[in-house]
Amino acid sequence: MVQEQADPAGFPVQRDVGGSFIIDADRIAARFGWSAGEWRDMQRRGLVTSRVERGEGEDQGRWRLSVICGNRLWLAVVSDDGALIDERVDFVPAQPPRSAGRS
Repeated sequence: MVQEQADPAGFPVQRDVGGSFIIDADRIAARFGWSAGEWRDMQRRGLVTSRVERGEGEDQGRWRLSVICGNRLWLAVVSDDGALIDERVDFVPAQPPRSAGRS
């Protein structure tokens, strides 16, 4: 079961029953300027990395979602209920591909 929250910026943030964030491929691909097919190809090639960080202290109740692909970083801050608070796309140094078996 997936819970979807409406977002005024047109980017619904979904969470599964375990609380994990789910990002629609079409929508995240658009943030990077690619089609969903190009996005999935980047994922298959190991060029996409992500991180979820829980806010503490004054940021409690917020989550930072980071997705890096190539030389681009999508960074979003969302609330506990999945509402998008802020997002941006920045350029960063390219990350080397992750190979199987490495952590």
